[in-house]
Amino acid sequence: MNWHEVAVTVSAEGEEAVADLFYELGCPGVSVEDPELLQNYIESGLWDYHTFGEVALTGTSVVKGYLPENEDLADKLKRLDQDLRHLLEDFPHWVVQVKGMTLREEDWATAWKAYYKPARIGKHFVIKPTWEEAPAEAGDIVLELDPGMAFGTGTHPTTTLCLEMLEKIVRPGQRVFDLGTGSGILAIAAAKLGARVEAVDLDKVAVEVARENVALNGVGESVKVEWGDLGQVLDGQADLVVANIIADVIIRLLPELRQLLAPAGEFLASGIIDTRADEVEAELKAAGLEIVERAEDSGWILYRARWA
Repeated sequence: MNWHEVAVTVSAEGEEAVADLFYELGCPGVSVEDPELLQNYIESGLWDYHTFGEVALTGTSVVKGYLPENEDLADKLKRLDQDLRHLLEDFPHWVVQVKGMTLREEDWATAWKAYYKPARIGKHFVIKPTWEEAPAEAGDIVLELDPGMAFGTGTHPTTTLCLEMLEKIVRPGQRVFDLGTGSGILAIAAAKLGARVEAVDLDKVAVEVARENVALNGVGESVKVEWGDLGQVLDGQADLVVANIIADVIIRLLPELRQLLAPAGEFLASGIIDTRADEVEAELKAAGLEIVERAEDSGWILYRARWA
């Protein structure tokens, strides 16, 4: 089967909205090429194994979706065109440019990997895709991942904020719940820090990918990955609950947190765009939590909270 790659160049603030359009079409793979994010990682030294040359900061990102070339393709492209036009009506100042091309099966399977390189996060974590080589230094904790085409590479600010906080607060023997585990990267990181982890996701593909990555990293005895509704497939209470999702889901989760988080436990809420941060903070406090720490990276917020 051939695949149709649709590349949408959009103003940086619109990348998430365009990615959502692709997911709504049922794309099995979506990638985002963000020059500003890449430049930030280069300057911070997070990508210290590769030379990317000069990165042009254009204020735009390229969001790519992949659709099978079958009888549904024309209808999906028409729907995408309509949805993009609606976005431009709502945000007329955005740049939106669309290009399409056909990829063979073997090309599509690797096209999304172009921006996924080894990255150093925090003091000791090194994220390494399975197809790359990365030298490890003494004390490094290597997270070897194959995220699958539909999941993050672990270098988005929402994830790096979590990894840096996990490195700071996780202690051996702690019980950790990872809600919305995706590729499993946070569950694996917590396990390599000595925690016992139970991870859950509503997406069955995510559960398969996470289980494969857990096995790949040799932490199968410390991590259990389950499919189901967030917070409803877990028994007992954890010392640490991690939710790297989005603001709306975090807010909906808060009523269930009493049954999930131990009285002396901590809650990490990430995936929060800065424009929603005040709202989420207010909801956390209304649920009986106090903010211990707030971390920010590239417009994304993480809250570390405890029961007040």
